[in-house]
Amino acid sequence: MNANAIKLIIKDCLKLNPCGAKIRYNEPMKAHTTFKVGGPADCWLQPRGNGFPSFCAALLRRTREEGIPVFYLGAGANIVVSDKGIRGITLDTRAWKGPLNKAGNMLSGANTVSQGGVDEEELWFKSGTLAHEACLAFLARSRSGLEFLAGMPGTIGGAVWMNARCYGGEIADVFRRAVIITAPDFRVSVFDSNSGFGYKQSPFQNMDCLILSVCFKSRKGSKNKTRAEINKNIDDRKKKGHYLYPSAGSSFKNNHDFGKPSGVIIDELGLKGKKLGGAQVAPYHGNIIINTGNAKAADIRSLVDEITVTVKDKTGFSLDPEILFIGDWE
Repeated sequence: MNANAIKLIIKDCLKLNPCGAKIRYNEPMKAHTTFKVGGPADCWLQPRGNGFPSFCAALLRRTREEGIPVFYLGAGANIVVSDKGIRGITLDTRAWKGPLNKAGNMLSGANTVSQGGVDEEELWFKSGTLAHEACLAFLARSRSGLEFLAGMPGTIGGAVWMNARCYGGEIADVFRRAVIITAPDFRVSVFDSNSGFGYKQSPFQNMDCLILSVCFKSRKGSKNKTRAEINKNIDDRKKKGHYLYPSAGSSFKNNHDFGKPSGVIIDELGLKGKKLGGAQVAPYHGNIIINTGNAKAADIRSLVDEITVTVKDKTGFSLDPEILFIGDWE
């Protein structure tokens, strides 16, 4: 990818849409993913400040015109980036974070939303907000509804895109609307439909868009009960070993047609603890693949492929990876 072209685009967009930004070239993606693997991004870009929406809109229009790919990065919690890295621009949203009040809602471009800001029913968050931090913001306001996100390492934008689910809850249960930048004109608009959500699926997976902010429904709750639920979910994640090694949490989606969770199927086939290079099926959980310390992205992908083939051969079940493989795999 032409680094000079990328530099010129970013320079022009910053001049017309002032916005603080961190910019690094040939940035190792292992520093930005929970798996701690991945080769260099041609350009890693993290805009910050109130100019984030207008800068991103300008950037996406310009890169589309010049054929430069842009990958949207949250906390890197559900991805494996190729050892060869990512071409084009990797747009990191994590500096665009925090709850939004009415003024903040306007800054995110949602000036067409009639009930912007925090009220008794709705709470807005910038998309780079960590899911766990949004959960704690609900708690601080004596609201409940996001407890299922407690301890989840991803961002709100990523959680909404994936329709994250756990502990009996999912994003679709609380989603009300989102502010997005959409192709082909890359204008800021409001998406307020609840259709298109399914198991680990959202309508955004079929859209060419960047999620800027999200509005969630909330219900009044007891702080003590909400805090207890949060702590219970975090403790459960700890007991399952989610934080012991770099990983992406669950590696495969569950399918009720199989009659049992994917992790149980993998365990019953004797695959728990299996290693390929530095990647290993966690010895304590069949549906978690871990980086034991020196894994390559290729190790993780090969292990996912081998598990998938083995399960298909032995049971006839086709496991669907939850991990997304990003970047240059050719």
